[in-house]
Amino acid sequence: MDLKQLTYFVTVINEGTISAAAKKLHMTQPPLSTQLKLLEEEAGCLLFERGPRAIRLTDAGKMMYERASTLLHMSSLLKEELLEYRRGSHGTLRLGVVSSISSTLFCQWSADFHRQHPDIRFELSEADTYQLLEKLRDGLIELAVVRTPFPAGDFLSLPFKKEPIAAAGHACYFSVSPHSTPPEKIPLDVLSRMPMILYRRWEAVLSAAFHKKSLPFEPFCKNDDARTTAFLADAGVGVGILPESAIPLLRHRDTIWRPIEEEGLTSTISLIQNKNAPLSVPARAFSEYLKAVVF
Repeated sequence: MDLKQLTYFVTVINEGTISAAAKKLHMTQPPLSTQLKLLEEEAGCLLFERGPRAIRLTDAGKMMYERASTLLHMSSLLKEELLEYRRGSHGTLRLGVVSSISSTLFCQWSADFHRQHPDIRFELSEADTYQLLEKLRDGLIELAVVRTPFPAGDFLSLPFKKEPIAAAGHACYFSVSPHSTPPEKIPLDVLSRMPMILYRRWEAVLSAAFHKKSLPFEPFCKNDDARTTAFLADAGVGVGILPESAIPLLRHRDTIWRPIEEEGLTSTISLIQNKNAPLSVPARAFSEYLKAVVF
């Protein structure tokens, strides 16, 4: 199979019918149908079933569609990079960033990096750590700024910022002075009685800490984004569990934050890359920039 056949296949799925795909590809239906039949013969299995109004993917077809879409995207990226190389431009930085950093620390880094490298463009992927690991494996991004814990086996990891985990919410949830300096720490036994809101990735870490001290662990709300945790805490829904660098996401005047009094409840921000993939010039420049800024 070649990229042209995969393009035909993906276009048919995206358009819903062979006739619509043929129109989009500026070709007639018979040769398109022939190419799809050849693709199925080479794959050795049925990829889709033709219905009265639209086609329906088989399980094998779903797998083929996912992989083909990734390959076509990578092919497009390669063509773009080669074009930029021929033009002598500095290219595009394809970077993944977790949500708890994208709206805070990364804004500072990107502005500073842009001043130093004004010709480098950004293509950002904002997702959770595990989704970004998959994008790295697939070659859709070159670098990712993520948080521990994560399985680092396939990646080169540069840890550069370790920070505590904090509890944040309206002052009514805390029996401490909102203006104490330094902020008074919240013990786990006190936190266990609060309506906790947490980003789901922290669930296992927090659960282990609470159970170690024989304390109940019953979060009020679990979600998939640190920003959601911050927004709900700001709305007075409960007490959000956040890494310290996400505290700037909090905007409400009644919202305060306190470090959690528990050794080991920390998060480390790391820059990671695929071990087996060389970095482009923009990616190397960003990696060197972070090393210079942090170290």
